[in-house]
Amino acid sequence: MSSLRAKIQDVFNEPACEQNRGKDAKARKEGCSKPLTPGAAAGGCAFDGAKIVLQPITDVAHLIHAPLACEGNSWDNRGAASSGPTLWRTSFTTDLTELEVVMGQGERKLFKAIREIQKAYGPPAIFVYPTCVTALIGDDIEAVCKRAAEKFGLPVVPVNAPGFVGSKNLGNKLAGEALLEHVIGTVEPDDAGPYDINILGEFNLSGEFWLVKPLFDRLGIRVRACIPGDARYFDIACAHRARAAMMVCSTALINLACKMEQRWDIPFFEGSFYGITDTSEALRQISQLLVKKGADPEILGRTEALIAEEEAIVWKKLAAYRPKLEGKRVLLNTGGVKSWSVAHALMEIGIEIVGTSVKKSTVGDKERIKQILKDDNHMFEQMTPRELYAMLSEHRADIMLSGGRTQFIALKAKTPWLDINQERQHPYAGYDGMVELVRQIDLAIYNPIWRQVREPAPWDCQPAVREELPRTKSEAVTLHAVQELAGTTADDFGEC
Repeated sequence: MSSLRAKIQDVFNEPACEQNRGKDAKARKEGCSKPLTPGAAAGGCAFDGAKIVLQPITDVAHLIHAPLACEGNSWDNRGAASSGPTLWRTSFTTDLTELEVVMGQGERKLFKAIREIQKAYGPPAIFVYPTCVTALIGDDIEAVCKRAAEKFGLPVVPVNAPGFVGSKNLGNKLAGEALLEHVIGTVEPDDAGPYDINILGEFNLSGEFWLVKPLFDRLGIRVRACIPGDARYFDIACAHRARAAMMVCSTALINLACKMEQRWDIPFFEGSFYGITDTSEALRQISQLLVKKGADPEILGRTEALIAEEEAIVWKKLAAYRPKLEGKRVLLNTGGVKSWSVAHALMEIGIEIVGTSVKKSTVGDKERIKQILKDDNHMFEQMTPRELYAMLSEHRADIMLSGGRTQFIALKAKTPWLDINQERQHPYAGYDGMVELVRQIDLAIYNPIWRQVREPAPWDCQPAVREELPRTKSEAVTLHAVQELAGTTADDFGEC
């Protein structure tokens, strides 16, 4: 437990953060994260965060050492995609019972589970995750993993991030520490070259990275490791031989990028593949870093030619949408890199950003938002469901882009909504992804269902009754009875 405390303290010391660099030694170790309120969910626990970062490594077996509920709550919580292995989609857990906890049988059952996975699936590695229960009862995960690795001849990696140690973001960073300590640098590739790069913090949600990788292929740049999206264990083990790196989500893995630069001299920058300008700038910066590390400068010219060609194509495709979407107002209720990168991407085609959430954004993310929007009044740290509903029902936004948890607020306000978070079904990265994002916004805003649901309900609006006297006494009695049953009179009926 003392080693875990030291590791937690270390991940908060983030020298790669410009704002953190200017603090004194004590304040620097506190990092940029706010302290948690006891009992608050804080967007997920540390175990959840570690699982999010590591589960997209597709050929690895992920074993949860805990009661069954821990794995049930964390499985399949990201829409990451794989181009090959599907082992990561299989759920493994030791399924501890109360009796095994009381009798101290956890370590023995964990060793047995590792042996069964090795025999049945033969994975290149097994990642073992303790949770609150197994950490509190004192199971020595690291010792069991070390013994199993020696016995079965494969890497067994302890991911020491039980839920009670902190927030989901802390779990992200502890997962990066596990890769640094047990995986990266353990294999020496025989094909290292001057055009090898790493992409860090890219999760390949809905296959997004597959829209970007062909651009690197055309430039002759090899993605040595994409961590974690569509990754393979061997690729990550060889990641220390890359020449440069791009950080996509600094909130999750800034510590990994920083320490890889310190240990193996791999320079990195933070960029985004959302939007035309940001995608082009990311390609430029990668090429420039490679040239500084010894690559042929001719790659800079090829990069500019590729950018010019792709931008011409994408702007031509977007021309059809601009007249319909220019001036439309979007509310972004997301966080992290999307809080500024998606905002910038939408503003490029004339869409107005009326607000963007910065709840999960770093200080650097917030500075970018200020530069893009030219006004920090459009930034909100946290907006309650009541405030979101009021904003949408008052028609201050034409559409909301957010995660699934707030979609029902938009639907209640009869406002178009589009999923922008990890559960989304469409890829939005790169040049083609930008076209897809704009297409989905257009489909959502101009869906004819919104005109129908905004009309008054039939029971709030009844057709007018012709004002004519009943022709017979029986007709008069019948009309009076119907009006009494409905609680209305003839004067109450009118046009909608």
